[in-house]
Amino acid sequence: MEIKLKKNERIDDLELKSLKIIQDKEGFCFGIDSILLSDFAKKIKKDTMVLDLGTGTGIIPILLCGKTKLKKVIGIEIQKEVAEMAKRSSILNNLESKFEIINDNILNIKDIFQNQSFDVVITNPPYKKKDTGIINESEKKVISRHEMTANLEDFIKISSDLLKDKGEFYMVHRPERLVDILNLMRENKIEPKVLRMVYSNMNKEPKLVLIQGIKNAKPFLKVEKNLYIYDTEGNYTEEILKIYNKKSEGDIKCKK
Repeated sequence: MEIKLKKNERIDDLELKSLKIIQDKEGFCFGIDSILLSDFAKKIKKDTMVLDLGTGTGIIPILLCGKTKLKKVIGIEIQKEVAEMAKRSSILNNLESKFEIINDNILNIKDIFQNQSFDVVITNPPYKKKDTGIINESEKKVISRHEMTANLEDFIKISSDLLKDKGEFYMVHRPERLVDILNLMRENKIEPKVLRMVYSNMNKEPKLVLIQGIKNAKPFLKVEKNLYIYDTEGNYTEEILKIYNKKSEGDIKCKK
């Protein structure tokens, strides 16, 4: 289907089942964290209802539609222009029946859906607290990176409320927020079940953490082996190339 692009927009090939995505070259395009999170969650069960809190341009739902046999995924995005871009990407991929976008604040989501409506909640929320870091970026990037419209506790509490019993929760975040994340998950009856640290390379500190939790599950945490993005020579590792569906080093766009 032919989609009209706006100024500064481009269409990127996701190299997965002919899926594509529209991105704003001067705005906030998706990063490797979203790619890794979609791969981390690729074992979600068949015919599940999935909610993506803070969907951005829709990268995670689009990839999950290609990687899983989910029934439907709802993406919530507060920024009107970004939500509209995600909707056009859904149309571009003929996913209108599987990927729906709602332009709203996640704080209003309980006015739209009843509690325990979803089998899976997935989220790549803003990493930085509202009053931390240097804020001299575009509005899109500020909202994507800083807790301007909802904070970490909001994302986790809303996830718990909307998850069914034994429903799955997936999140990618920064390791420095890990204690807060685990505490908030347990406070909201989401038991941490799987944790994986992501490193740029073996000589660096971890830059990301992938977390899976299950609502009302018994305590038991599995810590998976570390994931390294680059090898000692600065090339992408075999696991990263596999996640990106590449056989050799290539132009992996929009790294974060």
